[in-house]
Amino acid sequence: MSWVTRDFIRECETKVLAGKQLEFDEGLQLISVEGPDVIDLIAAANRVRHEFKGDMISLCSIVNAKSGACSENCSFCAQSAHFKTEIETYPLMNADEIVQAAQEVESHGAQALGIVAAWKGLKEGPVLENVLDRLRVLSSTGLQADASLGIISDPQIAHKLKEAGLHTYNHNLETAESHFNQICTTHTYQDRVQTIRFLKEAGVRICSGGIFGMGENLKQRVEMAMALRELEVDVVPLNFLHAIHGTPLEGVESLVPMEILKIIATYRMLLPEKDIMTAGGRELHLRDLQSWMYAAGASHTLIGNYLTTEGRKAGEDLRMIRDLGLKVASDVVMA
Repeated sequence: MSWVTRDFIRECETKVLAGKQLEFDEGLQLISVEGPDVIDLIAAANRVRHEFKGDMISLCSIVNAKSGACSENCSFCAQSAHFKTEIETYPLMNADEIVQAAQEVESHGAQALGIVAAWKGLKEGPVLENVLDRLRVLSSTGLQADASLGIISDPQIAHKLKEAGLHTYNHNLETAESHFNQICTTHTYQDRVQTIRFLKEAGVRICSGGIFGMGENLKQRVEMAMALRELEVDVVPLNFLHAIHGTPLEGVESLVPMEILKIIATYRMLLPEKDIMTAGGRELHLRDLQSWMYAAGASHTLIGNYLTTEGRKAGEDLRMIRDLGLKVASDVVMA
């Protein structure tokens, strides 16, 4: 059986390298491999990454620009007002604080900074005007101005964000549509899809992925990958649940490193031309195998701290990338 599986992995690799797309059933077989065959899957994904993305690793960072008191009940989120968690709450950062954050992440090799706000979304009014101001300020620093500002239900707001300098908008699907109601009930999966479409129509790049380890099954992991392919997103962030005390998912069993590597590798095979980003939870769950995420197909990494949890030191990530013989994108730009 193992030889059959290895032959299948190689057939999938050949198909992808020839510019053809894998089907759902093929993705499900890949994400289901076990034992020594996982290494074959990682090796195939590594060759696909090299073919489509080269040896360049892009870096970005985020700043929690407005924390806590969110009206939504996403069961993984420490910032939801529905749950009792021990996080700091504060209003939208001022312009000087955004500039300070930009200077810090640029010194760590990041090319982009994402302004993230904990709320349902944006509507016309003073809050939107403040956000537009912060985007203009961030754009003026020379860093790529990204944002994650919740649901956008008005296409005109998407255009205003673009005009203010927004480069990439992060809006995760979070999980498969068939699993979404188990994770959130205060807004719908389609609300998220529509937000992505509005931003795409405004000419904004899309960063969209999800969180793994929230009780989804293997089919649902592949289901989300296929949805992201259909939406033609640009960057696919893969997060791995860091269960926070006080949230409904606090007792969920953690993912193990090889399972995470299978997810990364399968997403690389299903989405070969996309930037596959490793993000939240990678340090906690990959542990000593963290550098393997690049062999498994990652081409983009979120560095620095996350929204309510700490990441590891940026210098350690930079050294890890260079030790693998890979290149940090910002080094090439500045050379």
